[in-house]
Amino acid sequence: MPFSLATPAHHELVIKKSRFIACVEPMPGRVEAQARVAQLKAKHPDAAHVCWALLAGGQSAANDDGEPGGTAGRPMLEVLRHQDLEGVMASVVRYFGGVKLGAGGLVRAYTDAVAQALLTAEKVQRIAQTQLACSVPYALEGLVRRELEQAKAQLQDVAHGSVVRLRFALPETQASALVERLSESGRGQLVWLDAEQAG
Repeated sequence: MPFSLATPAHHELVIKKSRFIACVEPMPGRVEAQARVAQLKAKHPDAAHVCWALLAGGQSAANDDGEPGGTAGRPMLEVLRHQDLEGVMASVVRYFGGVKLGAGGLVRAYTDAVAQALLTAEKVQRIAQTQLACSVPYALEGLVRRELEQAKAQLQDVAHGSVVRLRFALPETQASALVERLSESGRGQLVWLDAEQAG
């Protein structure tokens, strides 16, 4: 089962006068990751490199930011994969200390920086979520809301038109029981929708 992180965690290494400032943090996707990299570059304008790796939404990305190919982003990505993480970004800001580390030294430095940051990170189990949507007459909105609350579903969107459309997410393991309960208590007036169309 994949894990994510509860909060960001940091670690700093100094190797032959080069500073490696690592951060591992929860990250929903690539767009947010690129925005975070831009923030880091703005915060550390004198840094030689801001390398990063991302595992999110079934996609992965790795960026060496000018370091020799395969010596930074890819090793960082492997650390994330090895720890079975999902929805997580690792970044390392490097201040060059004047001494070249060589390809092997760089791989070790970036790997160690991320691995050390992960040692202090609080991991949380990722529970697969299911998106559902339904429409009901106004008279049944309260009933549906109560059922959702009981099932600890996250109500994401409610649209009031000729009927009430509700879009929500809940753990995959509880979805079928909730669908069954709502279909039964909806007395044929509850209509299940494609979650995408309900948005």
